[in-house]
Amino acid sequence: MIALAYDKTLEGVSIVIVLFFNAVIGYVTEAKAISSMEALRRLTRIDAYVRREREVRKIPARDIVPGDVAVLHAGDMVPADIRVILSSKLQTDESALTGESVPVSKSSSAVAADVPLAERSNMLYKGTFLTRGTAEGIVVATGMDTELGRISASIEGVAEEKTPLEKKLDELAKKLIPLLVVVAAIVGITGYLRGLDPLLMVEEAIALAIATVPEGLPIVATLVLARGMLRMAEHNVLINNLSSVETLGSTSVICTDKTGTLTENKMTVTTYEFAGRDVRLTGLGLEPVGMFTDGRDGTTAAADAALRKALEIGVLCNNASVSVATDTPEAMGDPMEVALLIAGIKGGVERESLLEEMPEAREVSFDPAVKMMATYHAIGQEYLVAVKGAPEQVVNACTAFMRGADVVGMTPTDRSAWMERGEHMAESGLRVLALAHKTERALEVDPYTGLTLIGLVGLMDPPRREVRPAIEECQKAGMRVIMITGDHAATAKNVAYQVGLISSMDEPVVQGKDLVGIDTLSGEAFETIIAAPIFARVTPENKLDIIEAHQRHGSIVAMTGDGVNDAPALKKADIGIAMGKRGTQVAREASDMILRDDNFSSIVDAVREGRIIFGNIRKFVVYLISCNLSELLAILFASLIGLPLPLLPLQILFLNVINDVFPAFALGACRDFEGIMDRKPNRGNEPILTRTNWLEMNYYGIMIALATIGSFYFTAGMPEIERITISFLTLAFAQLWHVFTMREASSPVIRNEVTENRYVWGALLICTLLLLAAVYVPGVSAALSTQPIDASGWTVVIFMSLLPLVAGQLERGIRRKA
Repeated sequence: MIALAYDKTLEGVSIVIVLFFNAVIGYVTEAKAISSMEALRRLTRIDAYVRREREVRKIPARDIVPGDVAVLHAGDMVPADIRVILSSKLQTDESALTGESVPVSKSSSAVAADVPLAERSNMLYKGTFLTRGTAEGIVVATGMDTELGRISASIEGVAEEKTPLEKKLDELAKKLIPLLVVVAAIVGITGYLRGLDPLLMVEEAIALAIATVPEGLPIVATLVLARGMLRMAEHNVLINNLSSVETLGSTSVICTDKTGTLTENKMTVTTYEFAGRDVRLTGLGLEPVGMFTDGRDGTTAAADAALRKALEIGVLCNNASVSVATDTPEAMGDPMEVALLIAGIKGGVERESLLEEMPEAREVSFDPAVKMMATYHAIGQEYLVAVKGAPEQVVNACTAFMRGADVVGMTPTDRSAWMERGEHMAESGLRVLALAHKTERALEVDPYTGLTLIGLVGLMDPPRREVRPAIEECQKAGMRVIMITGDHAATAKNVAYQVGLISSMDEPVVQGKDLVGIDTLSGEAFETIIAAPIFARVTPENKLDIIEAHQRHGSIVAMTGDGVNDAPALKKADIGIAMGKRGTQVAREASDMILRDDNFSSIVDAVREGRIIFGNIRKFVVYLISCNLSELLAILFASLIGLPLPLLPLQILFLNVINDVFPAFALGACRDFEGIMDRKPNRGNEPILTRTNWLEMNYYGIMIALATIGSFYFTAGMPEIERITISFLTLAFAQLWHVFTMREASSPVIRNEVTENRYVWGALLICTLLLLAAVYVPGVSAALSTQPIDASGWTVVIFMSLLPLVAGQLERGIRRKA
């Protein structure tokens, strides 16, 4: 506007065009970032289970409709407003809707139509989740017609909070403003004293203000984060929160579950142990065919009463489903329960036909506190109670055990013997369950008293092959890996040894019961907890204690979890990691990161990618600010030593559009670089730019500015427009070559993450063509006040623009040797 007011139409229109393109680039960048984030959200869709045509089907939650019969289990998010028609020990967390912090009991009983929302005990509401039990119900409202939807409609338009990274980048940009004000004042005062055109000085100050403050940094950073997160998705890792990427690079302790994370989670029943007899079972995974053999001599095992009863109880006390009718068997549910169903099929005991004879009348869902589950099945006027669970809990609940077809009273000696057998099975690496039963005449009796033990069942879950090298990479990268499991200590230690988590079977295992009062521990006792590589038989509350202990110790903690009771621990951890396959919806909602393949090695891939992303953000921030500083310092140095302005306002704006966009974006696409997983994790509170980075930026900015001033100084005697063109091109190409200085100090000079980035070479080509157009295309040249230069001018440009690159590479080399 100022230029137009002074009748400088060409300059005014040119400035408007440059600013327009700057705004367009910013808009496109932000649109790409938003598009990338939307793609990520589509990857993290929530599924629901509905009963359609008498079959339970898994569908996207958005496809559920009123009238559907929804099937829900503990840990499921409620996908719609649902009227309960069937329930077992049903409780929900409605804190997100009503503010009630205590789980609310639900049932199918009718309530008055006018009761308050919080007292509608037969309704489940969208956005709440099941903390316990199971339910079936009719969907009565979906989407914006739900109670949560009506609340959501009332708060639309509320501004989103910026991520910590965006706030840091905003603060970083603001730090440059005082420097800009000082330089603008010096340039203005010296220009006035030397009698320069006041309009030119005002334009120069405005151009410097636009070019110096990198207002687009947060947008570019968001795009780099989003694109990096899409790359993580290729490694089966979904990130829920942008800010979590910062934390990934700082992770120093990974607390991981055993089953399905360190192991294949392909459970197979291999052993049944009965009184005076043990039976082996062949066939792996979902193979429906196998042989029962005697554990002593390998002969075919007789199907006696105990084996038959064990197969029946494993099939009845079960919520999984298996279809082996096709060439590719399909299973749904907990892998252990699936394995028990497959074992039943191998022994001729199928769930459907058994339930026709003994229909299920009641279920007592698995409770982590008691580590058992029970189902009641009608047999005439009585009920068969089928129980399975952890050996120590089930054995202690038994008053008798089966020996063949006979039932024998359980003595303390017998109880200890059964415990020892379970211990021995666990030491061999098996997951162990105990099976028991009893008969009752009423449904409401306690299922966990007066039981008859049938025997123990051992399930094999082999370690993942890729876990050992992943753990070795973690250790090399300065990260500790700790196993936290609810399984038996012996089983945990065996798996830990196989995957390389421990180097000796003599390593101690801390039991969950030993963690009581951990918040009051200090000294040697506290250090023992911190040093422990394995925690067994832990409860969800124990997980919270372990996380807090390591955080007190100064560690950045990542924690894996899959159950509804893991949600507090996932929230407490610096990085909560939910399992995508076997994890509950509640765990996925509470987490920062989701593993779609439940694989530990994917965590390592995510940490590596997180370090790459943070390193790339640091690269382009250093690049942008050092380039902007070079423009500012070139004008400042020229003013201080009495030289004419080496750059004109429109040239500064042109460079701001060209060099601040393409090379910066290209640096954000750098991939893995040498030594990224050999260094220690970043400190949790480490800023984007460290003291070393600030020194580097000042050094680079000064070198580029001196090269620009040098090219202007050494061309004295040439026409002023030619000198300005040479200094303009020197600055522009010095900034382009500067991209190669952004390699890691530990990377080689020739082959590194920058030189092997094809986007960098594409950006250099585009920028070079645009710079040539700025000099040789008549209309553009006139607008920018440049002119074609001869060979001697290009010699100055090339020589002077390469000097900062040489200086930067020398600095990198010195740092590499340091």
